Amino acid sequence: MTVIVRDLRPDVRADAEGFSHTRRLALPYMLSTPESVVHALTHTHPDAHFGQLVAEDDGEIIGTAQISVAHESPEPGQGSANIYVRPDRTQRGAGSLLLRTAEERLAALGVRKLFAWVLDEPDNLAFAERHGFRASRSAYFMRLNLAGTLPPRQDPPAGVELRTAADFADDPRPMFELDAETVSDEPSDIEAEFTDYEAWLEETWQHPLLDRDLTSVAVVDGRPAAFSVAYTDGTRYATAMTGTARAFRGRGLAKLAKNDSLHRARAAGYTEAFTGNDTGNEPMIAINKWFGYEICAKEVRYVRELG
Repeated sequence: MTVIVRDLRPDVRADAEGFSHTRRLALPYMLSTPESVVHALTHTHPDAHFGQLVAEDDGEIIGTAQISVAHESPEPGQGSANIYVRPDRTQRGAGSLLLRTAEERLAALGVRKLFAWVLDEPDNLAFAERHGFRASRSAYFMRLNLAGTLPPRQDPPAGVELRTAADFADDPRPMFELDAETVSDEPSDIEAEFTDYEAWLEETWQHPLLDRDLTSVAVVDGRPAAFSVAYTDGTRYATAMTGTARAFRGRGLAKLAKNDSLHRARAAGYTEAFTGNDTGNEPMIAINKWFGYEICAKEVRYVRELG
């Protein structure tokens, strides 16, 4: 049969299930559910021109692509296309067709520099380089057995209180402000500036994977100073972000918050945890190894000029 590429239909449950299933098979270190797939498509800021494509072979979804314009970056003309094909359905042309469709759409939106994450495996790297991409930065996926030994819980230092994101349900703006500051300092090829609170509420605060009860927050004088953001899909736990506001760095608050979140996750019955780090972020890698995380995979950020 001939592989075709089309848009994901958010109102068709089988599309969301097929997209999520393909992502989990191709990238088992990241959480994905049908609900999170639909949420991304229907709640991402319009300026991102976010799209989800599926490659279909005889009615079966075998590949996916997520495309977007980096609208939060002060540098225009940048975009991303992350493509994943089921490992047991390769060599059918799905990846090339997804990439060509993504490039055409993004180029029409003014994107001139295209970024893509690629798993550090020979076939995947060869695919990227064959299509004119060049390697940029890289990142690790890390896994922790939550059934094992965790560092003991620590009492917060004087003046610091440990709370959860659920405690900010009535007024999440302090969480937005902390998220915006930490994201702007995160290692990345594309600078990001969070300025739209209402968009953040829809995209991030209402995200179906966000577990507010397991997201731990170190609070100083009533202000969130550090946090460890937890995602869960019902069976697995992942750290989506760990960071500290600039004024409070160097006090161990990120480690304190992450340790608290991991203990909460284990108490809730989770046995497997995932996180990710830029390969150059040695301080955070050291912290995660202190918790017991082990590197389980690596991905490489590739870039290509369009046009």
